[in-house]
Amino acid sequence: MSSVPQPSRPSVRLIAPPESKEVPEDGAVDSVQEARLLLPAAALEDGWMRTYLERLAGAYWSYLRRISLGILRTAQDRDDGRTVRLAGAITLLRFHAPAYSIDAWTGSVEWRIARGLLVAKAGRGQGFLRIDLARDHPAPDDAQAEITVRASVRNFYPWLRGSGRFARIGTRLYGATQLRVHDWATRGFLRSLAELEVGPARGCGRRR
Repeated sequence: MSSVPQPSRPSVRLIAPPESKEVPEDGAVDSVQEARLLLPAAALEDGWMRTYLERLAGAYWSYLRRISLGILRTAQDRDDGRTVRLAGAITLLRFHAPAYSIDAWTGSVEWRIARGLLVAKAGRGQGFLRIDLARDHPAPDDAQAEITVRASVRNFYPWLRGSGRFARIGTRLYGATQLRVHDWATRGFLRSLAELEVGPARGCGRRR
């Protein structure tokens, strides 16, 4: 009788972000946070990348709701997109359906940002939220696997920054509030991956 592999959880080490981050007064804004995961190589069976990416996707939205004490509510739309609402009423962000990209050593899931209160009109459909995984190439006898997880928002145009004469003040306001909260939440999410199972799927979601 063959034994069933038991789910494994990684240890997490955050990678320090740059000491300073310049927010431009116009154009796109980027935000990137990274962590290194260490876990038993035996946990990474065939198909683990897809399974883990799906778990990461679901865990990300659940984490946002949990840390906001339910003030931020996320819902999957009929087209598989995702909407983030404030108190269930105000649409802060609307995302298109996730797109997965996977090969033997890397994988990603990406949600393009469609619109929302937090997005400037000029930035609708321009930015995206993305989670990347990259496994280091191990030696044949390595018992541990190392994986880099990168959570990033790219090409984002924040409504809060404004434009024209207000842009200088709006840039500082955005950097001190929305951007700082986003970075704090993202790093908290990466820390929470220590509790996320990597082993065989248990009905973790729909396969595409």
